[in-house]
Amino acid sequence: RRVVVKAGTTLLTHGTDRLNLQVMATLVEQIAQLRRADVEALLVSSGAVAAGRHALGEPRAGRDVPFKQVLAAAGQSRLMHAYEQLFDWHQIPVAQALLSRKDMTDRLGYLNVRNTILSLLERRVIPVINENDVVAVEELAGEFFGDNDNLSAMVANLIDADLLVMLGEVEGLFTADPHLHPDARLIPSVDGFASVEDIGGVPSGDKGRGGMATKLQAARLATAAGADVVIASGLEPNVL
Repeated sequence: RRVVVKAGTTLLTHGTDRLNLQVMATLVEQIAQLRRADVEALLVSSGAVAAGRHALGEPRAGRDVPFKQVLAAAGQSRLMHAYEQLFDWHQIPVAQALLSRKDMTDRLGYLNVRNTILSLLERRVIPVINENDVVAVEELAGEFFGDNDNLSAMVANLIDADLLVMLGEVEGLFTADPHLHPDARLIPSVDGFASVEDIGGVPSGDKGRGGMATKLQAARLATAAGADVVIASGLEPNVL
């Protein structure tokens, strides 16, 4: 009935230093199909910093948090413009929501965000949510939020979502990092977190800030509130 889709930076750039519009278009098409099937869908999207880095022509290395905030400020409008154009092909309106940790922990802010998102869904608008990198120093300086992983779980809890789908380039949760261990096996289903506590997991790549550890943390948070969670590759055809 209600699905939160999280798209990471590594997926949205797909091995480049800029947003990959083909990947984004495929993702948008699948979300549009969900909505045509009367499933409410919400998108938590990374990619603002990557979009800003490409727009300003800046190298990746040796940049501090304030400069990453500059990149986020320059890139967020480009990210939203891309989504607006892609969803417009399907005649679906979108709305931007930039959230910080404070918005999710303050009771009044929490209720305001919830009411706004639910009202957007009621009007058949696709909310596109991102961490407010311009002001959220915690997310850029550390990995508490990860690459929007934990934020997507918080949003799933916020709106009582039935399902959270976290999409990257990795097919799912493996017994070890498949890039380093060829014998690593995909774990098809996890019924309890005790069985996967020691799996630090697969890094998201140099363009993302999250990894499998933050996805497991997010999955624990979302499932505790009653949502099912899927970790999958956004490159898999019709994955949604």
